[in-house]
Amino acid sequence: MAMFRSLETGWKKTGEAEGDRDPSEFVCPVCLEIYDRPVTTICNHTFCYSCLQECLRPKKPVCAVCRSQLNKWSPAVKLDALIQKSQGKCKGCHTQIYLSQMRSHTAGCPKFQEYIMEGVNRTAKSQPQVVNPVPNRFTFTCPYCNSQNLDQEGLIEHCTSQHARDPRLVVCPICASMPWGDPNYRSTNFFQHLKMRHTFSYDTFVDFDADENAMMQEALQRSLLDN
Repeated sequence: MAMFRSLETGWKKTGEAEGDRDPSEFVCPVCLEIYDRPVTTICNHTFCYSCLQECLRPKKPVCAVCRSQLNKWSPAVKLDALIQKSQGKCKGCHTQIYLSQMRSHTAGCPKFQEYIMEGVNRTAKSQPQVVNPVPNRFTFTCPYCNSQNLDQEGLIEHCTSQHARDPRLVVCPICASMPWGDPNYRSTNFFQHLKMRHTFSYDTFVDFDADENAMMQEALQRSLLDN
């Protein structure tokens, strides 16, 4: 991941004086927190000991980073020692904390929690709104009372039992959802329309990806074959 710096850089600095370190140098790629009892695998990736145990649960365990077979690992002794003596700033309150204590500090730091929530909110605002281009052709809304989530049979039963005496002209929601449907056409006899047009489900017989002309040609060809 781009946010992780090479641990080799951290190890090369072990001879330097203790001081402020960027905590992202010591973040586990599984839990995204400072390493706790770090271990390094044979494929040279490092995890917290508890995170490694989660990776070992499947019958054929693999590395969480490179998906290599996971069968050998060893304690990252130098890295653990560096974590114990290095300090970093809390991204919330900016207090200098030993990296080995960063987990417990951030868990109870209100400023850090605010920092996390600000990041979540910024990410949510930057995400484009996903609009499903495929209309819902499986559940419908009653055109009389706006009752929702009615399947085709449920819509027919609902309208027949609840609105049989309603004289209003309404748009058929089933037809309006079809590629050829007119969302503004109001049936003069909606209940007769339901009886004549919707005694079967369109999705059983119709290819919604084909245009109307193609479907017409196919229907004509089938009629000639039947005759």
